[in-house]
Amino acid sequence: MTPKRTIRALVAAAGLLATPLVALPALAQFPDKPVEMTVLFGGTANSIAQVLATEMGKSLGKPVVPVSRPGGGGAVGYSYVADTRPDGYNIVWNSNSINTAYHTGKIAFDYQKFAPIAMVSSEVPALAVKAGRGWASLDDLKAAVEKMPGKLKVGISGKGSFTQLVSAALFDAMGIGDKIAYISYGDGKAPVELMAGRIDAAVQWPGQYKSYVDSGQLDVLAVTGKKRVALLPEAKTAIEQGYDVDITMWRGLAAPKGTPPEVVKALQEAAQKATEDPAFEKAAKTLGFEISYEDSAAFGKEIAKDDAFYAKLLGHLGLKQQ
Repeated sequence: MTPKRTIRALVAAAGLLATPLVALPALAQFPDKPVEMTVLFGGTANSIAQVLATEMGKSLGKPVVPVSRPGGGGAVGYSYVADTRPDGYNIVWNSNSINTAYHTGKIAFDYQKFAPIAMVSSEVPALAVKAGRGWASLDDLKAAVEKMPGKLKVGISGKGSFTQLVSAALFDAMGIGDKIAYISYGDGKAPVELMAGRIDAAVQWPGQYKSYVDSGQLDVLAVTGKKRVALLPEAKTAIEQGYDVDITMWRGLAAPKGTPPEVVKALQEAAQKATEDPAFEKAAKTLGFEISYEDSAAFGKEIAKDDAFYAKLLGHLGLKQQ
């Protein structure tokens, strides 16, 4: 090859190397297919997830599909999502249960297995009993339990579940923790089990109790947050009744650890827009939860803080696995 031809060849090659962005296809934008949202529990958790998924789908331009994976106090769903590819197409509708499931030994990994996306809502648990039992307050319940020959049958979602944790903390504060028998109501629901007499009391979400309270079938003796719940305004807090209990359930979204920051951001922004939509605000009033949006960074700090809180509380109650 002559020198001139060599020079021409090198120039041509250099020209090809200088324009790779034109020749290569553009990277796919997230999302380019439906996003699957694992839902850990039924009841209010599932109802909120359905509304959230619908609104997020509108923002993302692709459907967000809720898939129910209950069991083990959240362990089944968390384990599934933790093992999926960290690309944003599998996310989990998570809650304080990530902390309780870990510290009670239901899962071998903690919250750090996930990348926080956003906190979305919060709910204050409520303690209900069947109407007509003669219990109008926590003091009434305590007095009755202390005179019982047996134990108070308390319904829970499952052993080591968040509802058992809240129940145990409340009854321990009342000084009757040793007079409680916990009964898992499996596929049943707290209101039905209470009215049937299979359990004496149950801690669940206000939205589950509202219609039964309105119809006079159930009485709510207390809620466990700092403030009363708008859906059940007559129900006093445990703190108002002299018992130092302040436990609230938060719910939010998380993705497998290693999910790209830009994908987390896209999901975070979709979650924020969903919480600002009138349909979500209407659901909050109907179902009895608070809209409590926090971005990824703030949510991550909240989860870490709660992890330490529940580790200490579970240890105090004798429910923590060492």
